[in-house]
Amino acid sequence: METQKGSGVGNVVADLGLELKRLPDRRLRVVSGGSKRYFEADLKSGMLFVKERIDREELCGTLSPCTLGFEIVLENPLELYSAVVEIQDINDNDPAFPSSLMRLEVSESVAPGARFPLESAQDPDVGSNSLQTYHLSANQHFVLNVKTRGDGSKYAELVLEKELDREEQPELQLVLTAVDGGSPPRSASVHIYIDVLDSNDNAPVFNQTTYRASVRENTQTDTLVVKTSAFDLDAGPNGDIVYSFSSHTPAKVRELFALDSATGELRVKGLLDYEETVFYEIYIQAKDKGSNPGVAHCKALVEIIDVNDNAPEITVTSVYSPVPEDAAPGTVIALLSVTDLDSGDNGLVNCFLPMGIPFTLSSSLKNYYSLKTKAALDRELVSEYNITVTARDSGSPSLWAESQILVQVSDINDNPPKSPQLSYQVYVAENNLPGAPIFNVSAWDPDLNQNSRLFFSILENSPSANVVGRYFSISPENGTICALISLDHEDIMEFRMTVHVRDGGLPALSTKLTVTVFVTDLNDNAPSVLYPPPNASSLHLEMISPTVSARHVVAKLVAWDADSGYNAWLSYILLQATDTSLFSVGLHSGEISTARQLLESDAPKHTLIILVKDHGEPAQSSSATITIAVAETAKEALTDLTDVSPTQDKKKQLIFYLTLAVILVSVAFFVTVIGVSIVKFYKWRQSKEIFSSSRSSLYGTPGPFTRIDAVRGGYVPPNFYQQVYLTTDSRQNDLLCTKPFAPSPTGSRQNTVKNCESGLYHQRIGSASRCPAPGEVM
Repeated sequence: METQKGSGVGNVVADLGLELKRLPDRRLRVVSGGSKRYFEADLKSGMLFVKERIDREELCGTLSPCTLGFEIVLENPLELYSAVVEIQDINDNDPAFPSSLMRLEVSESVAPGARFPLESAQDPDVGSNSLQTYHLSANQHFVLNVKTRGDGSKYAELVLEKELDREEQPELQLVLTAVDGGSPPRSASVHIYIDVLDSNDNAPVFNQTTYRASVRENTQTDTLVVKTSAFDLDAGPNGDIVYSFSSHTPAKVRELFALDSATGELRVKGLLDYEETVFYEIYIQAKDKGSNPGVAHCKALVEIIDVNDNAPEITVTSVYSPVPEDAAPGTVIALLSVTDLDSGDNGLVNCFLPMGIPFTLSSSLKNYYSLKTKAALDRELVSEYNITVTARDSGSPSLWAESQILVQVSDINDNPPKSPQLSYQVYVAENNLPGAPIFNVSAWDPDLNQNSRLFFSILENSPSANVVGRYFSISPENGTICALISLDHEDIMEFRMTVHVRDGGLPALSTKLTVTVFVTDLNDNAPSVLYPPPNASSLHLEMISPTVSARHVVAKLVAWDADSGYNAWLSYILLQATDTSLFSVGLHSGEISTARQLLESDAPKHTLIILVKDHGEPAQSSSATITIAVAETAKEALTDLTDVSPTQDKKKQLIFYLTLAVILVSVAFFVTVIGVSIVKFYKWRQSKEIFSSSRSSLYGTPGPFTRIDAVRGGYVPPNFYQQVYLTTDSRQNDLLCTKPFAPSPTGSRQNTVKNCESGLYHQRIGSASRCPAPGEVM
């Protein structure tokens, strides 16, 4: 019932079967659809109490029963209950008449039984507390007849019981009292003044006592509702009829309808609203213009037809956002209610969602909907949904309303790291700079924030982890792989490692990538000669018979290169030979063969210097020396070698003396320079001629032993010298002949020996009695 603020209504815990101690954790709240919140729940006691004063007359007017709906929402877990409270009326309003007095004019000729409607009193209360009856003060002529309208309201009529006599009593004063049914009852009174008029024989008469009409609530103003008609048999002013509303017609009716006093046409005056009132009972009277006018009464029953003039209204009461992307289908996302003030099909509302979204609407209570997930969510595909809820009624034409609900999807770690490919092949040239990056592992994670942060590492549980760990490292932040040391293609040509990429989620997800590092070859190794052996302690000697024919294979030079591919492709070139026309070397086979038939004039011993070159860029090379003896037997060849062996000892002695001579000449040169500087300091004024002669005597040509030993030592080319010099203190004379410039010191010596006398030739054979070291040029 209507009650004051703070009054208790009910117990939520007992009515809904809830646990009192869990109410604060479940965040119980009361949601009302209007602007005021009339109820609130006490979370400590579970009582539902009145938060704002409730006035039934303000909320519902004359409608009965008067109900006030609201929702009880529990958020953890999400539950919704609908509640309706009926507001019961209390007798807090007095009946009230529209005016403080009534005045009636009654002809004395009116016969007993005539009825005169009176203004009705209004009582905002309803039910038994509303207006129940009227009382009339005691008098001789009139009695009171109380009637009930179709809506249950009461009105009173005066009934003439005894004829009036104007000459006896021209005016009557009565008191009308309206009483309601409350306890205690409330009442109101109004004075009625009756003027007794002279008689008018005929009163107007309506052609029907009740008129019925129906109009739509959106009917335009000045639209005809019904035409009432009355007639009077009198003539002249006594027969002229004027139409008007009866005195007890409510003021609201006078605002909405207009009555033409001359024609009796009832027209629409204001804006009709079906949602406010669906039926009007209008009382109309017809009065003639006689001196003692007669009056006739009728009523017009006007029914208001509903039109679809109210769009639905959507109220979102609760939204659960953000939603984890692993939320199970059927998870409640939001609660919403829909209302439509129209009636019938016009107030029947259905809600829809757009196609193609993983959400659905379900309804467990009338006009209440739950927004739920109907499929799995994926934040990486759609991170948020702006859901449009459409409410459409069933009217014609249909009206609709929309409401936007923003639902964000929160991330979970459901995606492992990804990479464009699961295996990579990296090519690194050998002899790389230690510590320099060689490759960057590309990976990403479509998750968000910490779930997308990646960490890189090289797995250590593989068989090659120890080897890989010594050669490579990886940045845990960006996946950059660096070579810790310089790589060598000849040592290890291929490394295979497993890179482990994990994200920062809980639990973490990971991916394994295979990285194969191929060490590419550079030409960093010179060819090595395997045969003849480079570490032989004595001269390697090949022997051929003087009778061999051309293209006879004498020996095969065997070499290899530690590099690979084109860098290890070897070529053999005859760099120097005692007789270049006698022997040839296969360019790629290394086979040494005779180029022609041996002659008796050919030397018995031949020294070949062979260049072994690879095809790298730049090319690397080595050389090998092979001595070939022309003899029938090995004993004969060894005898020839023994005869010339003392030459090597003589050469060593000659080198010693040449070195000593160079040192002495150098010391004498520096002493002379110092002496000349001192003399010039004292004789700087002497003439230029004296100075020139002194210089020519000081810078004489060095002795011939210096130049010829320089040629022997291979330091300068022999074409620098155009004269013949003899060394001093030597047991044999060496003849140095002029020869065009050769490509190397070794070639210079060979060409010089070839153009000298035979004695010098034998001396050279004796000096070559030992095996050259690898790469040494004899």
